[in-house]
Amino acid sequence: MSEKIDQIIEELKTLTLLEASELITKIEDTFGVDASAAAAGGTMVMAATGAAEDVAEQTEFNVVLEEVPADKKIAILKVVRGLTGLGLKEAKGIVESAPKQIQEALGKDAAEDSKKQLEDAGAKVSLT
Repeated sequence: MSEKIDQIIEELKTLTLLEASELITKIEDTFGVDASAAAAGGTMVMAATGAAEDVAEQTEFNVVLEEVPADKKIAILKVVRGLTGLGLKEAKGIVESAPKQIQEALGKDAAEDSKKQLEDAGAKVSLT
């Protein structure tokens, strides 16, 4: 440690609890930090001073067939075939093995459209 830091540490050792509390409050106000996070994790976390970081919006979606009611199976099978381009046997295997992902990495609009088609046929669908 540098001599300056050693001096600060020695000064801190002489503070009363009340003075230490006031010092912590002053440091929090001056530097925009939260000392309670330091007590929990051992490091001070700087508060966001600028604009908040933009949360990355999901751009690719997977369409997952969650549930297929027995009475809607044929209608759902037709929609799955239309969406995936699979043959009857492959599409039937997907429909019968729900929950099953049927499309992946679709744009938001395409995923919503697929979901709507499947829901209109009677399936329960989720986007992940």
